[in-house]
This record gives sequence, structure tokens and C-alpha cells, in this order.
Amino acid sequence: MPQNEYIEESIKRHGRRLDYAERKRKREAREVHKNSQFAQKVTGLRAKMYNKKRHSEKIQMKKTIKQHEEKNAKQKDTDAVPEGAVPGYLLDREGQQRAKVLSNMIKQKRKEKAGKWNVPLPKVRGIAEDEMFKVLRSGKTKGKSWKRMVTKATFVGDGFTRKPPKYERFIRPSAMRYKKAHVTHPELKATFCLPIIGVKKNPQSPLYTQLGVLTKGTVVEVNVSELGLVTTGGKVVWGKYAQITNNPENDGCVNALLLV
Repeated sequence: MPQNEYIEESIKRHGRRLDYAERKRKREAREVHKNSQFAQKVTGLRAKMYNKKRHSEKIQMKKTIKQHEEKNAKQKDTDAVPEGAVPGYLLDREGQQRAKVLSNMIKQKRKEKAGKWNVPLPKVRGIAEDEMFKVLRSGKTKGKSWKRMVTKATFVGDGFTRKPPKYERFIRPSAMRYKKAHVTHPELKATFCLPIIGVKKNPQSPLYTQLGVLTKGTVVEVNVSELGLVTTGGKVVWGKYAQITNNPENDGCVNALLLV
């Protein structure tokens, strides 16, 4: 045993304290209250980080619980033949066996998870930063070069207000902004001009996603309410994801394929 593992060595030789299990149980029981107290007191950035961590833990816990939800289901078993004489009205019946199956909701979620990233363009060409941004020089003698102009097509929401020009770092030209996309439904084989709700993910960089840059391979959310798509529960589907299949800055329009 290594030299510094004296605690482990002591446990091996002499065993633990007699009240070790009880103390451990009590410590774990107190932990919940300690965490609660900390969560109520903590502020600022630490609070944000702590809440984010707790949020992800809770989601994971809920997922685990749902995965373990099982229910009894009757399944037909052709091999099971009832012993002895069977009345006439039971002759056409087959033997049944009970089996525990996972609920349909979990199966559906698993299917969705499996097919989540089956996109039309799984790989796209990387775009360098000097191709994406044009350096704008500012200041009295044009000595400052911290401003950038986006040279690609972008999406900007309706409630967007520009910063004062003095403080604006990333400039998205109005001529390169797009509000609508030509979305093709792969099963209907029809194209619709739909409003863009937002940029879900730009594969190039999280910064481009934040800026709403529309490049080839970007996944955008579009408003499909006019298509009349409904869920299994009968609710109208409002937003759906679509992947951009062209280079909007070259074509002057956004073409996308709906992810169904």
C-alpha cells in the first residue's frame, strides 16, 4: 500500500468506528437541508452556476425515474395451450402471458433521441473567421480595429434594437438579413415560404448561433402553423426545425429542408 494512504490502512487493520454507519446516515440526511440553505442564501454568478447544476441533476433524475416506469401488458402466447377440456366459446382464444413493458411515451422519446441528428447535411465546410467577418476600422485616425461586419446572411428577431454605433461590435447589415425561408417538406415534396422563428444551431460556432448567422448546414426553427401539422394529441404544431441546404449569401434566399 502507498505510504500516504494511512487512513485506508487503519481501516483495514482495525475496522471502522462502531457508530460509523449511523453517523453516515445522519450526515446524508442533513445534506439535503444544507443544500437547501445554501441555495436560498447564494447570490450572483455562484447562484447561476449552482442552479444550472441542480437543474441538470433534476432532469437526469426524472429521466431515470421515467425509464424505470413499467406496466403490465398482456401478450398472446400461441404455445400456451390450456390443459383439460375447453368450452366451445373459448376455443378461438389463445393463451396469454403477462409481460412488463416500458410505456409508449418512453419508446417515442427514445425514437426521437435516436433520430435527432439525422440531418440532410451531416457534414459542412468550415468557414474561417476572416471569411465570416470583415474588420472595420474606427476612431479618429482609423487606428482601432475591434469592430466586425458579418459578411454572411443573418436572421434578426422582430424585437431587435441596434446598439449605439459607438458600442456595436458585430454589425449585421440590413441588406443581408432574412425573415423567411423556402422550406421543402420531404414527404409532401412541396415547398412553402415560412417565417423563421430563430436559429437553433450553426455548426460552425456557438458565436455564429448567437449572432443568428445563416450558413449552409444551419438548423433553424420555422413557423409551420399554416401547414396544419398536428401532434398525436391533436394539438397544432407551431414550430419545427429545418436545415439550410444552400449558401444564402450567394443565392439571395434561404432554402431549407424540414426535419420530420
